[in-house]
Amino acid sequence: MRGYFGFGAEGISKPMNMGNLVRSAHAFGAKFVFTISAHYSVREGRSDTSKAPNHLPWYDWDSPEEMNLPDKCKLVGVELVNDAIELPSFHHPNQAAYIVGPELGSLSKKITEKCNYVIKIPTKFCLNVQIAGAIVMYDRIRTLGSFATRPGLPGGPKNEK
Repeated sequence: MRGYFGFGAEGISKPMNMGNLVRSAHAFGAKFVFTISAHYSVREGRSDTSKAPNHLPWYDWDSPEEMNLPDKCKLVGVELVNDAIELPSFHHPNQAAYIVGPELGSLSKKITEKCNYVIKIPTKFCLNVQIAGAIVMYDRIRTLGSFATRPGLPGGPKNEK
């Protein structure tokens, strides 16, 4: 898969959620992780059993104004709002940084204004931030990766001998 992505959270406060999000990002091949205005300590993220901060750059910005992404990297907000692009209809940028909001809130206006795109997972109500992040990362590798086309019938692709 060409390109790269990073994953982060704004205002996250629960260590287990951030630890799980970072572990998922590491597993899905993220090139960096980040937090903005977070109440989180890497040491508290016991759910990150992959020890992602030992393997990935971790950026911790105090405010949206401090956030500094690489050139050509598009910021993609993940938020359940009416005018967001539904994930199944979204074409992921080759260079992207995805961001979820806090557990009991939404992305700030400042972050939303910085986003090149805002996407939503078409659900009836909000998901846990780690679950939402994992779904977005799976969709990214599924759509941009070089996987066989899904068959028209149930089951996987046939192994030809």
